[in-house]
Amino acid sequence: MPTEPQPISLFDVAKRAVEACDPQGADAALGDFLAQFEDADEPVTSVENIEERVAIASEGVDANLDDPAVQMAGAAILYLAHRRDEIGDDDEHILRLAARSEYKGEPPEFIANWLADRGVRV
Repeated sequence: MPTEPQPISLFDVAKRAVEACDPQGADAALGDFLAQFEDADEPVTSVENIEERVAIASEGVDANLDDPAVQMAGAAILYLAHRRDEIGDDDEHILRLAARSEYKGEPPEFIANWLADRGVRV
């Protein structure tokens, strides 16, 4: 008898978003950002006010909102929460579409530069 696949948790989405921003796992701020979601085992589809939750986590590690990696990890969480079918896509694809979604195709210069350094064209 077939079983339904496990729903994707908020932590799974956050982990994938952080991996897309920091494939080597070397960014301490992103590690701290992800740690705020480590107990978030509820299905991402059931999370109310996900934007607020991501904003609080972002501000917890990036109070001035000037770390492009943290800002893009937050954008990627919000994007993947609504496009769960793309969680397995390559990092560049996720970052490009998250930036388009979050910043309406025109990210601030510090984020556009960070994306360009990773070969991502918005």
